[in-house]
Amino acid sequence: MAGYSNIRQGLASIEALERELNLKQLQVNRLLNITQAINNNVSAEGLFEMYSSFLSWEMGVKKMALFFRKEGEWTCTASVGIEEKLLEIDITDRLLQYTRLNNVEDSEHPLVKQFDVVIPVRHKDTPLAYAFIGGFGEDDDMYNKVQFITAISNIIAVAIENKRLFKKQLQQERLNREMELACEMQQMLIPKTLPSCKHYELASIYKPHWNVGGDYYDFIETNDEKIAFCIGDISGKGVAAALLMANFQANFHSLFNQYSDLTVFIKKLNQAVLHITKAERFITFFVAEFNLKTRTLRYVNAGHNPPALAINGKLQRLKKGCTILGSFEKLPEIEAGEIQIEDEALLLLFTDGLTDIKNEKGEFLDQHYGQKFILHNYDLPAKAFNEKMMREIEAFKGKLKFPDDFTVLTCKIF
Repeated sequence: MAGYSNIRQGLASIEALERELNLKQLQVNRLLNITQAINNNVSAEGLFEMYSSFLSWEMGVKKMALFFRKEGEWTCTASVGIEEKLLEIDITDRLLQYTRLNNVEDSEHPLVKQFDVVIPVRHKDTPLAYAFIGGFGEDDDMYNKVQFITAISNIIAVAIENKRLFKKQLQQERLNREMELACEMQQMLIPKTLPSCKHYELASIYKPHWNVGGDYYDFIETNDEKIAFCIGDISGKGVAAALLMANFQANFHSLFNQYSDLTVFIKKLNQAVLHITKAERFITFFVAEFNLKTRTLRYVNAGHNPPALAINGKLQRLKKGCTILGSFEKLPEIEAGEIQIEDEALLLLFTDGLTDIKNEKGEFLDQHYGQKFILHNYDLPAKAFNEKMMREIEAFKGKLKFPDDFTVLTCKIF
């Protein structure tokens, strides 16, 4: 009888070993399935579903919650055996205290107390995921199960993180390409050469903040001995701003040649901008027209920084005009300015990137200093004036970068 009993015990041990081996084989097969799914670029949702299935069926886990960070917030992405209302409880303040595999000893928190073990998945010092496991039975080989679950959790978490990083890389590459296209488009719109003759000279400084900005300047020389020049600041950046700039440039040239009266021209230009933007974007704009025969300067300022006109040792700001373009179907009021230019003069047009420049002490460019600089140097040609001004600005800001798009258009009237 003793021999028979030993044989039965031996057979039982063999059967138990076979069951354990079969279980291990199932676990390894599922691990291979998950790895294959990762290689086949299965979605994150698919991986979470495989993870839940593996833990509940192959590993016999009765309670599980897997937390991942989504848009800055920790969210439960997979669960087993936990009520939905418990998963809605925020446990962010609990998560950060877990830096390594630990037994859960929080008996007060209604969600955390459901589990026995927490498995944090980290990359260096950055947490990627937290797996909470619970519901182990007395006969469970808890140590081996947790070791295997830890391995699976790490594989899933790293795969999801790689997906996120790859998606981010694709988005960045797409954004870079978009910015390149916008930059190419914008470079085609900005005049490469500016006119210079015995009557006048135009010179510019153009420094977009991120290669693609919303600043715009242009000019038109007419056959009746007139020159018109303008500067504008289009809201927004990137391709949208570049497309709006392309449309705006086309309208500027087309409408200016159709309407000789500046106030009518501005009304038509506002309608054209509003038609495209639907009042979702706007443009600050300044346009001036100089008549060589009468030496009359006419202008309209549509909500732009008032340009500075230096003449006869005095400086005045050109403020007359109207509100910004593209925000109102009908401009409330337009007042065109008119100035007689009998002597040598210099007109400085600029965008708000100039007034936003700061030095390393956090100080902005002093307006009084700027006025003195213009009055002391307006006898210079336009290009020489800009070059000297840039040297002053570079010395002022030091190592700091320009905070925004920075554009200047200088017109010297001889």
